[in-house]
Amino acid sequence: MEAMTTWEEMSVLEKMQCQYWDMYKDAYGVRPRGINTSNWSEQDFEAEFEVLDGVINRESIARQASEEKAARDFELRVASMMDIGAKDREVALRWIHEAEGSNGDDEFLCYLVGLPYGYFRKEA
Repeated sequence: MEAMTTWEEMSVLEKMQCQYWDMYKDAYGVRPRGINTSNWSEQDFEAEFEVLDGVINRESIARQASEEKAARDFELRVASMMDIGAKDREVALRWIHEAEGSNGDDEFLCYLVGLPYGYFRKEA
């Protein structure tokens, strides 16, 4: 069995291939398929990194806006639950967990309703 090459042992182009692989995933949510980078130069990679960086930044802005809207909508939902009978926020959250089928898992609820990861964590 052949030992894996360490980061320090990789050539600049091999490192750039790894960086491309990761940035593509960050930009599009999937790993690149059918793209042969074995003949790319450093300049080819740099040009692609600029494109991917733009996509990543646009997606980040869109995700943040979506999460902010989800948080506003969620807080309105909590208030609505309290208006219809939940005695406090804890009961309202329990009702929402039940309605969403999240079994009390706050992070799963975040996923289900589009809230940012960690939304329910208490600050120290």
